[in-house]
Amino acid sequence: MQEFFYKPLEDGTYCITGYTGDEAHVSIPDSYGRAPVTIIGDGVFSGHDEIETVHIPDTVTDMGEFIFDGCEKLTALALPGALCSLWGYTFARSGLEEITLPDGLVTIPPFAFKDCKNLKKVVCGKGLKKVYSWAFDGCDNLTQFIHAPETEVSDKAFDHKELNT
Repeated sequence: MQEFFYKPLEDGTYCITGYTGDEAHVSIPDSYGRAPVTIIGDGVFSGHDEIETVHIPDTVTDMGEFIFDGCEKLTALALPGALCSLWGYTFARSGLEEITLPDGLVTIPPFAFKDCKNLKKVVCGKGLKKVYSWAFDGCDNLTQFIHAPETEVSDKAFDHKELNT
C-alpha cells in the first residue's frame, strides 16, 4: 500500500512531504483534495531501494533534495513537462541509466545527479540555461550529455570527465 503525506502551500497547492510503502511501482497523485500537487519535498523516496518505477504527474513543477537517494532499482524516469526546478542531490545515488530533462528546466544544481554510477546519457531540454559545478559528480559511466549550444556548462560539472556533448 502506498501512502503520501502532504503540506499545504501558500498558493493553494500541495507539497508531498512523505511516503510510506514497499511497492516497486509508485504513482504520485496529481492532487490532494481538489488542489494540485506541485512540489515533491526533500527525501520523499530516499532509501526505498524496492522502487523500480515512479509516475510523476504533470502538475509537479519543483523537486526537492535527496528525493531518489539510494533508489538503485530506479533505472528510468519520465519527468513532467511542467518541471522547472530541481534542488541539489535530487537523484543522488539512484540507478538512473538515462534521462531526458524537460524544456522548462532552467538549471541543473550542484550534485543533482551525485554518484549515479549507472547514468550513461542525459538529454537536456531547450530551456536549460546553466549546469552548475559538480552536477554530475561521481557519474563514472556518463558518456553523453546533449544540450543546446547556448547552455552554460561549468567546467567542473562532470568532475573533469571527457564527454560527448
